[in-house]
Amino acid sequence: MKILVTGGGGFLGTYIVRELLKQGHNVSSVSRNEYPHLSELGVKNLICDLTNKEDLDKLDLSSYEAVFHVAALAGVWGSYDKYYSINFEGTKNLIEKIKNQNTKYFIYTSSPSVVFGEDNIENGDESISYPTKFYTHYAKTKALAEKFVLESNEDFFKTTALRPHLIWGPGDPHLIPRIISKARENKLKQVGDGENLVDIIYVENAANAHVDAFNALVAEKSVSGKAYFIGQERPVKIWQFIDDIVALKNIKPIESMISFKKAFYIGWFLEIMFKVLGILKPEPPMTRFVALQLAKSHYFSHANAIRDFGFNPKKMLTRLSYTDFDGTEFFSNTKNYNSIDDDMIKKYAPNVVEGVSKLSNWAKNL
Repeated sequence: MKILVTGGGGFLGTYIVRELLKQGHNVSSVSRNEYPHLSELGVKNLICDLTNKEDLDKLDLSSYEAVFHVAALAGVWGSYDKYYSINFEGTKNLIEKIKNQNTKYFIYTSSPSVVFGEDNIENGDESISYPTKFYTHYAKTKALAEKFVLESNEDFFKTTALRPHLIWGPGDPHLIPRIISKARENKLKQVGDGENLVDIIYVENAANAHVDAFNALVAEKSVSGKAYFIGQERPVKIWQFIDDIVALKNIKPIESMISFKKAFYIGWFLEIMFKVLGILKPEPPMTRFVALQLAKSHYFSHANAIRDFGFNPKKMLTRLSYTDFDGTEFFSNTKNYNSIDDDMIKKYAPNVVEGVSKLSNWAKNL
């Protein structure tokens, strides 16, 4: 089958492309940039900005029977308009382009963040509603896009959405490198009591789940119009997971700790400060969403994915080591996008340092 993958040159996208090729499909990728490693695999690179309808209209996508929409703008900070444009409008534009052509199957990469509010989620399932309040533009715009994808489901255009959480593994350019970078700079503090459980998923398992869901759509199993949580065979204590990672790089375990309440209010203060000053990059060192993610449990039942498309994380945590990949080049070359140094703070506002200092003193009394 001829298949299009958006963001096929990215971390998860590359693994999905490889699995599709392994199963004998003719695969193309569409992204804003060309990826030589895909060309080496025999994958056609299409260059397009999905948020630009005129750009999209120039592409002939009529021969693609299936589309995996993996591309997205992730993050915890930035312009709402940019998140909305890429995550929602880009998705909407793509579906409107292909729905009445020859495309029959649409697999969307969503996120568990679409249901995350303020409370712990323990073994939650797909009956959980979207929250009334989102703490990050990413989660809100992904929820809007997921809803649109599922509502677009028709007998002639079958859709499904997968919600993988904290994807890691070989080639990871985000999660593991950021943890290592922050730990090396002694900028990691445990938020909360460290007992919270969180879903994670190895990248091969996430990719295989996408392809398995696609195969179920083709086989006309009851997956169309539905969203699914996917993760490892069990959740992990997130701070133990982080300690295990940093130990592999001979970095001492995280010893500093801050209460959830303090971290949440510091995040609230910094969000206001960054918003008032118009700082979009880098991200604040703490936000309310990050505090919630690091201190609250959020893990899910995968029973529906197991029942409907045979989800089975072949790479089990008991058989995996965090050294199951060579991440050296990523560790050594990663920029710490979450950090903000004194020079940058002073550039934007001379009184920010004093404000943060006062906030820290105030937070000690919470």
